[in-house]
Amino acid sequence: MNAHTSMVAIGDSFTEGMSDFGPDGECRGWADLVAARLAQDSPGFRYANLAIRGKLVRQIVDEQVDHAAAMRPDLVTFAGGMNDVLRPACDMDALAARVRYAVRTLAASSRQVVLFRVIDPTRRMRGSSRLLPRISRLLSLVDTLAAEHDAVVVDLFSSRVFDSPGLWAPDRIHLNTEGHRRVAEATLRTLGIAPTFDWDTPVPVDPTPWRDRATSDLRWARAHAGPWIARRLTGRSSGDGQLPKRPELDPFTP
Repeated sequence: MNAHTSMVAIGDSFTEGMSDFGPDGECRGWADLVAARLAQDSPGFRYANLAIRGKLVRQIVDEQVDHAAAMRPDLVTFAGGMNDVLRPACDMDALAARVRYAVRTLAASSRQVVLFRVIDPTRRMRGSSRLLPRISRLLSLVDTLAAEHDAVVVDLFSSRVFDSPGLWAPDRIHLNTEGHRRVAEATLRTLGIAPTFDWDTPVPVDPTPWRDRATSDLRWARAHAGPWIARRLTGRSSGDGQLPKRPELDPFTP
């Protein structure tokens, strides 16, 4: 039986659960799945999810960290930074300082902090190899902070399974339902919860003719890449006006 009686998740679309939708049409995602598993063994389990799509680390710190710390949960998960890394003008020194503040604050107010080594995009997204120096610095920071604050780290970066298109939504940015299920299982395994399946098992490849791939690429560019670039150019975010889906540490029933 696990000893966790409460959990708060903070971050961006990865933790909000974008592109994994429950029966009610609302975002579910890996954090909800982790909470559901922990709740099975903890009567009265409480859960909050403050994550909002599109948030930069500065916004996560300003809007979520202190609120999460004030709840004093048993377990708090923090994932963020890729929205910053994707931006050409990313200030890595400022990003690192904010991540340090977040982890220090959360570690002082919770029993266990969970951090993430981000998914490696370089084998899946064209042109993303240029981001590797920034990503490597972010990974190193996570490892250092985990050692300093006795946090646990879910290592997604080292897994090749997320290279598979079968784990991603049509926008190619967010995980789909199966992708979130695998992240949830990886997180539970890191927490010492008995496994229910091998989350790192390769996904079967369905060969696609090149003509179909080209058509799919054009469709993706119009439906997803174009709007994403437009938001970057105009300073808008997909999270503008969005509120957390679970803003308070309330009882959670799977």
